[in-house]
Amino acid sequence: MEIKINKGDKNLIASYKKAIYSGTFDPITNGHMDIIKRAANIFDEVVIAVAQSELKSPMFTHEQRVKFAKAATKDLKGVIVIGFDTLLVDLAKELKINTIIRGLRAVSDFEYELQMGYANSSINKNLETLYLMPTLENAFVSSTIVRELIRFKGKFEHLVPKEVLECM
Repeated sequence: MEIKINKGDKNLIASYKKAIYSGTFDPITNGHMDIIKRAANIFDEVVIAVAQSELKSPMFTHEQRVKFAKAATKDLKGVIVIGFDTLLVDLAKELKINTIIRGLRAVSDFEYELQMGYANSSINKNLETLYLMPTLENAFVSSTIVRELIRFKGKFEHLVPKEVLECM
């Protein structure tokens, strides 16, 4: 079967081969890596977009968080890491990406992510949000938990990629 593509449709079709996964990644965790690896199996290219997010008062600097993400994903084919400080919808448009990846651990995540997905779609009707669940093993892992463990000198090494530990 031959598929005919109009010249104007090529960019739109190509853009669905790429996805963007954004967050503060403060720090990037095994839960994030679970979602990234699954997305990399679905898409030709996955852009990990590390948000500046100064309003969240991150524990690690933006530069550190980008460095952690690059180290953790260095061996994953088709995965690139960038930093950004803009609306996600604007970044996606600039990169010609129409698919946003979001991770869901619990119902509370879904409520927030659904609102964000609708808000993004209201700005750009071509954006699709794909929700991925981590494996059960990583369902409880969050950057918030890791930061609290670090803050109180608890054991956290099993919750982050070894490459992140080496960077720390």
